[in-house]
Amino acid sequence: MATIRDVARLAGVSVATVSRVLNDHPYVKREKVEAVKKAIAETGYIQNINAINLKKGKTNLVGMVLPLLDHPYFSQLMQGISTAASVHHYKLVLYQTGYQEGQEMEALEMLKLKQIDNLVICSRQVSLAVIERFRQYGNIVLFENGGNTPLSYTFVDHYACFMNALTYLYDRGHREIGFSINRSDGTNSKQREQAYKDFLETKGLRYRKEYIVKDCLYLEDGERVLKQFSKLQQRPTALLATSDQVAAGIMIASPEYGISIPEDLAIIGFDNHPIAKAMNITTIGIPLNSIGQTLFEQTLSESASHKEVPVSLIERLTV
Repeated sequence: MATIRDVARLAGVSVATVSRVLNDHPYVKREKVEAVKKAIAETGYIQNINAINLKKGKTNLVGMVLPLLDHPYFSQLMQGISTAASVHHYKLVLYQTGYQEGQEMEALEMLKLKQIDNLVICSRQVSLAVIERFRQYGNIVLFENGGNTPLSYTFVDHYACFMNALTYLYDRGHREIGFSINRSDGTNSKQREQAYKDFLETKGLRYRKEYIVKDCLYLEDGERVLKQFSKLQQRPTALLATSDQVAAGIMIASPEYGISIPEDLAIIGFDNHPIAKAMNITTIGIPLNSIGQTLFEQTLSESASHKEVPVSLIERLTV
C-alpha cells in the first residue's frame, strides 16, 4: 500500500506539501496541487483515517447503546439521533447489547480508547457508578432519569405518567387494573411498578400479583397476557400495556379468548407508535424521535444538562 512519502517522492514535493493538499490548504501553488493529485491517482494512495483522527483528537463518531434494533421504541430513538448526527456531520456507531453487561462495557471501552467521541445510552444493565467512571473520556448521555448523576440525561417521568393513566382508568370506573412490563429490573419499569403500588394504596385497592405480566415487549406477547388472565377467577377490567406493540397484540388475540375491547378489557398502550393510531389504541404519547435528537445535542454540550420530556395521554377507542 502506498504511503504519503511515496506520493511526495513521485510528485517531487515534500511530505508537508502533500499533507497540505490533502487537507485543502489554500496556500499551495496550483502546479504542486496538480502534481500531488496525479501522484495520488498513480499510486492509489488512501489516507489513514485512524491516523488523521488521532492527530485531530476527534473521530466524528458517536456511539449509541441500545438493547434491540427490532422494536419501534428503539428504532424511533435511533432515527432521531441519526437525524441530529447528520446535521452536525457525525456518524453513528451502533451497539446492540441485548442487555448484556459485557456488550455495554465494550461500548464504554471504545469511548476510553478514543474510537468514538461520545456515547448515548438508551437503556442499560451496567450500573451508573461504573458508567460514571468513563465520563472523563467523552460525553455520556442517558435516556433515563439519572437523579444526581453528573452525566447528562433526558427522561420521561414514568412514575407520573403511569399514575395519570391509572387515575384515568379509575375515573372511568375501573378498580381491577393490571399492567405488563418488559424488564422488571429496568429503571422505567421500577418507576411504573412503584406508581402502581402507590396508586392502589392511595385508593385502598388490593394488590394482585397475578395482574402483572412481565417480559412483555413484542406483538406476540399480547396473547400471553390474555392467556395468563384467562386462568384467573377474577380478571382485571383494565390494563396498562408495556407498549403499543403489546396492546395491539392483545387486541388481535382478544376474539380467540372471547374478550371484547374495551367492554371486557380496557387498554392503554405506551409510546404512540403508528400501530396505535392504525388500531385506535388509547396510549401515552412519548415523542421518541425528538427525544433522540435532544440526546444527540446533549453529547455536543460542554456542560451536563438534565431535561424532562412532557408526555400526554391520547384518547382513542380502547378505554
